[in-house]
Amino acid sequence: MEPNTAEHAAAATGATWSGGRVGLWLNGARGSVGTTVAVGVHAVAAGIAPPTGCTTEGPALVGVPLPGFDQIVIGGHDVSPTPLVERAEALAGSGMLPQAIVAAVREQLAATDAEIRPGHDPATHEGGQADSVQRLASDIVRFRERHGLAHVTVIDVSSTEALPDDRPEFHDAAALTAALADPGLAPLPPSSVAALAAVEAGAAYACFTPSAGLGLPVLRAIAEPRIAYAGQDGKTGETLLRTVLGPMFTERGMRVLSWSGTNLLGGGDGRTLADPAAVQSKLVSKTRGLRSLVGEHVVAPLHIDNVPDLGDVKTAWDHVHAEGFLSSRITLQTTWSAYDSMLAAPLVIDLARLLSLAGAAGVRGVVPALGSFFKDPWGSEVHAFADQTAALRSWADDVSRRLAAGAESHRSFAPAGAGAPVPAAAASPMPVGGER
Repeated sequence: MEPNTAEHAAAATGATWSGGRVGLWLNGARGSVGTTVAVGVHAVAAGIAPPTGCTTEGPALVGVPLPGFDQIVIGGHDVSPTPLVERAEALAGSGMLPQAIVAAVREQLAATDAEIRPGHDPATHEGGQADSVQRLASDIVRFRERHGLAHVTVIDVSSTEALPDDRPEFHDAAALTAALADPGLAPLPPSSVAALAAVEAGAAYACFTPSAGLGLPVLRAIAEPRIAYAGQDGKTGETLLRTVLGPMFTERGMRVLSWSGTNLLGGGDGRTLADPAAVQSKLVSKTRGLRSLVGEHVVAPLHIDNVPDLGDVKTAWDHVHAEGFLSSRITLQTTWSAYDSMLAAPLVIDLARLLSLAGAAGVRGVVPALGSFFKDPWGSEVHAFADQTAALRSWADDVSRRLAAGAESHRSFAPAGAGAPVPAAAASPMPVGGER
């Protein structure tokens, strides 16, 4: 198989990436998703696996210049000390990752593991959270400088957190700055500490979990003029299917009365989501899009159960009850079963490549066109997958044309605050809420 080098990527997409090497910084780099991303990037770059499942390698994005898999350098933060090679071997032992591929990229995984730094751990951190933000941001900046990277994208693939209770600091930058400096306060959840560090480092950002991350209003306001960022909670399986089938019922004039779902999973995600506080954020994000597609009236009970013996395989059952012509009854039942990390990993790689494209174009602010990757598509209320895919194609084509014309400094191809390009800012860390 031909390696997916920059030249191979150009042949696949019909365009050439000239932006240099790029960084993918993973929060939760040693978790199941982070490990799978690393194995996948190295395997595709070496030509021992195809990029199956990657949207950026599909026909919709032909002609879009994107970095090759061999141009992606991976680093990250994690509170776990378990080496990446050991994590990959464990996932291979469970049957998720192919043993031969893990063995073939063992050396590359060890090199990636050397780029992983300790994350923010509230249990051991001493001092104000501002110290952690600065340390994490400095890690990202040094990573970029060490490898001569044109852009770095930070993607949160860490374990799901319980959503924090609202507090005044979530709406006031000055109040947040004061609270972060106070050693006696910890206003931000760990995911938001890491998200703010991405902003301070001048890195693009996406949150692949339902944790707070950059979703707090004050952090969104701080990030808007400074980095390109996308949505929240990756859309990998059951919700993807719902955003395809939901519009079908609506367009056919059928009235969906109820849409019930049950998720069974084990592994680390199963253990995490067994916590009622942690699972609540996931339940909210999975249901919100469904109601926007078929109506607020729909009855949509959803259960997520930890079944340890299933390991990393996730099974989702849905039962749809709809009303048809002359009140006739319509029933649809679906079963979706897959390794969730294997669904998530190619999308994380897609986001890194697309946000690198945004970086090359000087984009700042939320990028609504990346909504197809998320349960919560920031900057857009569109949840129908077909419409989201069309928006992604249109945005990528527009950015590509601007880059080809050498017009990175133009601001007119996207609305302000919606993924519009602006002149690139300095990349060094700066105080919370500060201005460049």
